[in-house]
Amino acid sequence: MAKAKRQIKRSNSKRSLSGSLAKSVIRTLPSLTEVQHLSKTGLAFIGKEEGCILKPYLDSVGVPTIGFGNTYYENGVRVKLSDPPISKDRALSLFLNILSLYEKTVWSNTRDDINQNQFDALVSLTYNIGVNAFKKSTVLKLVNKNPADIKITDAFKMWKNAGGKPILLNRRIREAKLYFS
Repeated sequence: MAKAKRQIKRSNSKRSLSGSLAKSVIRTLPSLTEVQHLSKTGLAFIGKEEGCILKPYLDSVGVPTIGFGNTYYENGVRVKLSDPPISKDRALSLFLNILSLYEKTVWSNTRDDINQNQFDALVSLTYNIGVNAFKKSTVLKLVNKNPADIKITDAFKMWKNAGGKPILLNRRIREAKLYFS
């Protein structure tokens, strides 16, 4: 049923459901509380972890970055060091606009019963390591198998390196702590 629910829910088709499948889906709708968006706590968490730098800079692995860790703009153009500085409002707008990609990635690749803190921690991880890395991660595999598995803490820590140095370990520990809070 969960697989059918996910396929129906994620479909952009305008076809109507009929028969027993429609009735069973409708019966499950009131109980759906699947988390799909970052909470205010999650937004603040990522904002604090990323920091906000208004002029382009090279991140820890040498990628041009601006604002709250953005490496590209809404139109898909990569940040360049020669780009002009942005305002704090522009940085927040850019962050919020691009954030939906990471929310959708976590939502569409995880089981339906994770809680808000788990979702927030996973979006933070995905925002930092990227969509493709998250989709292949041990974190995701363990979450989908059993979201209460304590091994998830160690799986977060597997993503401690940036540029071959363990400079992200403390962030991963904080993400794992948020996940299990």
